[in-house]
Amino acid sequence: MFKEILHLKLKIAARLVLHKYKPEVIGITGSVGKTSAKEAIYTVLESKFNVRKNIKNYNNEIGLPLTVIGVESPGKNPIGWFNVGLKVLRLMLIRDKNYPKILILEMGIDRPGDMDYLCNIIQPRIGVVTNISQSHLEYFESLAQIQKEKSKLIKQLPKGGWAVLSSDNEKAKSIANLNKGVNLLTYGFSFDALVRARDDKVIYSKDGDPAGLNFKLAYNGSAVPVMVPGVVGSPMIKASLAAAALGVAYGMNSVEISDAMRNLKFPPGRSCILKGIDGCTLVDDTYNASPVSAMAIIAAIDKIRIKKGAQRWAILGDMLELGSFQEEGHKQVGCAVTFSKINKLIVVGDLGFKIGKAAQKAGMKESNIYYFKTSLDVCEKICELIKKDSLILVKGSQGARMERVVKRLMNNPENAHDLLVRQGKEWS
Repeated sequence: MFKEILHLKLKIAARLVLHKYKPEVIGITGSVGKTSAKEAIYTVLESKFNVRKNIKNYNNEIGLPLTVIGVESPGKNPIGWFNVGLKVLRLMLIRDKNYPKILILEMGIDRPGDMDYLCNIIQPRIGVVTNISQSHLEYFESLAQIQKEKSKLIKQLPKGGWAVLSSDNEKAKSIANLNKGVNLLTYGFSFDALVRARDDKVIYSKDGDPAGLNFKLAYNGSAVPVMVPGVVGSPMIKASLAAAALGVAYGMNSVEISDAMRNLKFPPGRSCILKGIDGCTLVDDTYNASPVSAMAIIAAIDKIRIKKGAQRWAILGDMLELGSFQEEGHKQVGCAVTFSKINKLIVVGDLGFKIGKAAQKAGMKESNIYYFKTSLDVCEKICELIKKDSLILVKGSQGARMERVVKRLMNNPENAHDLLVRQGKEWS
């Protein structure tokens, strides 16, 4: 009962604040890529506008209202919640001249009805759909149901609003015609994308280590170079393209967008490049995992140059919340590993075991596959297995806690709090 009352009070408070200050709201949804898109969009728009993004990963019925209000969650602290109420009261009684003109809000959808609830609170004018796939299938009967739920964001947009959709994902692309009254922008690698990336490549430091990505941003007949530092993989370029599309929607030109992206820094655990022990390079993609995102980063590992005689490793943990797609999803990832340039595979957990078995069945040598029960077990043995100068991908769902493996392999583990996900006391 307390939870329901809290949700209602926060909903009312957020709507009151939004009604008074009337910011433009950008809602971002998708099976994968929401947070990266949010960060990139914020980086581009904050170069010209007064904007606010989700606090931390506040993307649900509690987090969105708190972001609208501009406070962090007090958790179980009653005094803290009292102070939240005071903040709402101040916002209503005394006009805050610094209240943002644009709110960039990631919208997490786990169950049927979630999108209706969130849209009823924040009423977005711009809707961004990054991807529609089997992630979070646990509480949906089918991929079609996920598509139906996420498409509600586009359906409810007001006349003259903007629908910004990935052209590389057929499920996202196919909802373009659900609202004829909005402006449409598509982004991606595909030739029909209005905001398109081409000529993408990995860039390297003077030492020959991967340092980021470079691509040409093509829009309206012109193309400008864009550099995205510190990450690898097409999902990071797609997040940057989503940001470019929002820049276009707000009247920015390609040069302004490219300049803004020089300041782009993705959050930890999103395909981040880190220095490892013994000259190894780590690709930390441990924030979360789905078959789509796993196969995308595996493909990215293939494109990275390595030193002669070095090895490519993939350390993959359980992918959770896949529902009926659980078996097939892990098999697909195992097959992707086998047909990539990855030399050695470490799998973690009961579901990770399925990745290993699928890789072996697809043709990977059994001697190149290692099985571990937990990420802590990997930490105990990993240094005995990894060779000098290896390129190492680490990925898994939140529950697999694969960031522990990254910390064990980091060249500077004392900086883990700033560089890795889930480093707070609540995760210890």
